[in-house]
Amino acid sequence: MLNATLKSLLSRKLRLVLSGLAVVLAVMFVSGSMVIKDTLNRSIDAQFNGAYADIDLHVALKPKVAADTGETAVVSPLDAAAVARVAKAADVAGAKGLVLAEGARVLGKDGKLVKDTGGPRYGESWRGESKLITLRSGHEPRTDTEVAVNAGLAEKAGLKAGDPISVLTAEPKQTFTVAGVFGYSGDRDSIGGEQTVAFSEPAAQRLMLGRADAFSGIKVDVASGASVAAVQKSLSAELGADFEVLTGEGLAKKASDKSRGVLDLMNQLLLGFAGVAVLVGVFLIVNTFSIIIAQRMRELALLRALGASRGQMITSVLVESFVVGLVSSALGLAAGIGIGVLGADLLAGATDGLKVGSLAVPASAVVTSFAVGILVTMLAALFPAVRASKVPPIAVIRAAGVPDGKHRKQTWTGSVLLGLGVVLLALGLFGSSGVATILSGVLLAFVGVALLTPLFSGPSVQVLGAAFSRSLPGQLGRRNSARNPRRTAITASAMMIGVALVTAISTVAASSETSVTKDIRRDLKADYVAMGEAGSAASSTIDPAALKRIAEVPGVKAVAAAMLDTGTVGKESQALTSWQDWDQAREVLGIQDSKGSLAAPAPGTVVMNASTAKTRGVKVGDSLTLQLQRGDARTYEVAGIFKDSSLANSVVVPWADAATGFRGTQPSQAYFQLDDGDRAASARPEIEKLLADSPEVTVKTKEEVIEMFSGGMAMILTVVQGLLGVAMLIAVLGIINTLALSILERTKEMGTLRAIGLSRGQTIRMVMSESVVISLFGAVLGIVVGGVLGLAVAHAMKDQGVSELSLPWGQMLAYLIGAGIVGVIASIAPARRGARLNVLTAISHG
Repeated sequence: MLNATLKSLLSRKLRLVLSGLAVVLAVMFVSGSMVIKDTLNRSIDAQFNGAYADIDLHVALKPKVAADTGETAVVSPLDAAAVARVAKAADVAGAKGLVLAEGARVLGKDGKLVKDTGGPRYGESWRGESKLITLRSGHEPRTDTEVAVNAGLAEKAGLKAGDPISVLTAEPKQTFTVAGVFGYSGDRDSIGGEQTVAFSEPAAQRLMLGRADAFSGIKVDVASGASVAAVQKSLSAELGADFEVLTGEGLAKKASDKSRGVLDLMNQLLLGFAGVAVLVGVFLIVNTFSIIIAQRMRELALLRALGASRGQMITSVLVESFVVGLVSSALGLAAGIGIGVLGADLLAGATDGLKVGSLAVPASAVVTSFAVGILVTMLAALFPAVRASKVPPIAVIRAAGVPDGKHRKQTWTGSVLLGLGVVLLALGLFGSSGVATILSGVLLAFVGVALLTPLFSGPSVQVLGAAFSRSLPGQLGRRNSARNPRRTAITASAMMIGVALVTAISTVAASSETSVTKDIRRDLKADYVAMGEAGSAASSTIDPAALKRIAEVPGVKAVAAAMLDTGTVGKESQALTSWQDWDQAREVLGIQDSKGSLAAPAPGTVVMNASTAKTRGVKVGDSLTLQLQRGDARTYEVAGIFKDSSLANSVVVPWADAATGFRGTQPSQAYFQLDDGDRAASARPEIEKLLADSPEVTVKTKEEVIEMFSGGMAMILTVVQGLLGVAMLIAVLGIINTLALSILERTKEMGTLRAIGLSRGQTIRMVMSESVVISLFGAVLGIVVGGVLGLAVAHAMKDQGVSELSLPWGQMLAYLIGAGIVGVIASIAPARRGARLNVLTAISHG
């Protein structure tokens, strides 16, 4: 039985290779993501391991607010008393206060920020030369007006010893003299692409920590012979839970973990592509084995007649699928390793100072690759295998195979899943359930539609094929695509899944963009806005003195300055805003009254938008405890709740509290309203000139603000197009496979058609019409399903600011055209093969 199985497999190499390509793609993405992650993890660890080699222990206060992705935790300063306390602890040979914090941004000779090199921008106190740090030119900072910079930053900014350098810190721009340039052990210009400016200790304390006699951490030298671990434990117990005591290795791990944000994102994207490839590949494999088994009915019936049991028949098909999965997994793993090498080099190239170490192929990548490839293939082949076992021995004397059947179980299962999905969607949209219920409903409805596809594939392809029915080849292609509804449905499902996925995401993105655009155009009364490229980035700073001068410019009616930050309510992150003049802010942002008082927040009170109040479960008069970046947690009374506004959806705290509790003390954004709108064009150059020393912000018009928000959506859609590309690639393989096997199945029929006058060109057009109809059916179904589900998810996001529902009509049309092109491409090889059939051989086939 095994020999028969292997010979049968080898006789159908091309067909199985096509189905195996889907597995290769899935395994390639899975293994590639793991190889990239492991290789770069080792490279990043190697960069940081030596950076803290001279530190036995490091003591610091835990941050008040944990940093969100892309943010930096604010350092809680230590005083000299804390350094003295640590120095007196048992088995401590010495303790030295250090200053090291993010936020020293260097301006280039053009007045713009020096380009980010992939790592943080540090400001620190000069620590002296050591095994790690060596001066390459010049000398250490000797006064508060001198600095030293690392070689990576010096090269980027074109700096050398003796040059002037402008730096933005917690204070507005200040100019220093570059006293020296330093490098790191191993002839490194930077560690992980960081940019470091080393000040004198007093200057570092003032500029980076905001006060004199303050330190970000304490370097602890453990006494000779004492255990580092034991001292770490005793210091942790003595200092209490507010302190963090780490070894040098722990500091290195903490620093390297922070550098893995882009890596983790890349890994998630690759795994997303892998998920799509696996999901779509299942349909391709099911279809391939179903057609192969249908064509082998006589062979299988003969085996049954010779004594093969049902179990042996199932085992035979599963062995075939195992071999396909095994070979495909090996090829996918090899391709994934190649993707890993290329991806690691590309990501490292985007981060100055990061050198890729030796290639790392973790055991988990190998195990996962073969587990995914083999299990997916065998599971997909299980249902065709069970169907093969039902072939009766009497079929050996019949030319026809077992009929396709009505598949009532599949129809009932699909109906139940679709019904459950609709119920969950209704509960999520109109009940008290949340987004999780809606997403569960989306998943169940999606699977239900996929199972029900054969039910309406016949009528659907008849309608879609009407456009091709003006010619005889088109009519034949239309009828062929409707001949086997189940096969057509499974083939089209590959296209349907991919198109539905990207249509749903595109619909959510389009609804979000439409909502933001409408809100900004309706509410924003300012003529110009000064903000960072990220829109709400709290790291951008504006010189307050410049805003005062702008307010005095003739024609400027109002200047509303804001500080943005993040705090916590309990353990949950919360966006915070503070306005220097709340009344002007309400005017330029079009904020309308809703409930309570919307006067400027008095001490001990806050106001917030309606969605935030709903999320926090508070109403006017309730109390809310906020933990700001600095200081202790504070309890506020909710004084007012205003209607949602795209530019002000947050908790608004008093300006005085923001000045002492936010991460910075300078405004992050500013809104300018003019007396006469006709002066807008002439006022812009004057405003930009006065903001020249605040290079992190750009002056934008209302339309440019809208365009900036739309750019974020464009990035999401770029990723979506990648997912669609993967799905369409596998869909091409599926259609090629189906058509190739279908032509083989209809060899005698096609020979007869050729014999009665169908030309080669007409044969090609017939097969092409069939392919395009199947592809369009999958695309239309995907657009309908994806659009409906995308609108449901967008409706559920109304608390996140999605107030308008919108369909991406242009993109959906592009998906439809793309599906038609895919159908044409997929038909080329099978159509040429069908056209080249020898008429006499084809007629005598079977």
